[in-house]
Amino acid sequence: MRKIVVLILFSIAIKGQAQNPNKLFGRDPIINLENFQKQRLYFGFYLGFNSYDFKIDYKTVSEDILVKKSTGFNVGLVANLKLQEYVSLRFEPGLYYTTRDLQYPLSYFPTTPTPMDMLRQVNSTYLHFPLLLKFSSLRTGNVRPYLLGGVSATLNLSSNSKSIDDNSENRFRVNPWTTNYEMGFGIDIFSEYFIFSPSIRGVFGLKDELIRDNDPNSPWTGNIESMKSRAVFVNFTFH
Repeated sequence: MRKIVVLILFSIAIKGQAQNPNKLFGRDPIINLENFQKQRLYFGFYLGFNSYDFKIDYKTVSEDILVKKSTGFNVGLVANLKLQEYVSLRFEPGLYYTTRDLQYPLSYFPTTPTPMDMLRQVNSTYLHFPLLLKFSSLRTGNVRPYLLGGVSATLNLSSNSKSIDDNSENRFRVNPWTTNYEMGFGIDIFSEYFIFSPSIRGVFGLKDELIRDNDPNSPWTGNIESMKSRAVFVNFTFH
């Protein structure tokens, strides 16, 4: 299904160009949307994929908790404010879905655990609020690469932070808010009617997210010094 969605997005982006590839990439291309990015403010939307992980630091040397990642889905809006010819300020609020499985080693448990004890599934629904600077290169025909960097705040709607139950009741808890820094790159491709902009971005959490269990010696949280999210986003933006 993911491959189908990607193919559809790319098909939309190059629709109308197949019969005359010089429009986009030829030696003498027809310049599309020449003045679009000269606007002070313009908007768009994005669809994409994410892969979330945890960076875990430990209090004492021990076996690592294995984090099994999966591919999640992103959707959101874009507001682009032009600061000068090559620099823009972007706000990209979005909704992000992801799942991570934490596989705990047998050595973490004082008695023989069940398979259910050794596994914690962390389902997350994020509201993501990044504020980014976009540094664009000189436009070449209908192509314009760029770099992105900035900070973001994330609200986890599935944090379980208000639950009085903890891992002893199979309830994994994290803090609802976290902050991050982000870096990435992409390319603006100017078609006849819109700008198609695929990008890839790394996201790195700055705050410990884990809420410890009530028992300080809990096998699930007792030896964890900090647990921070990190992720890779692949977004397809349309302006």
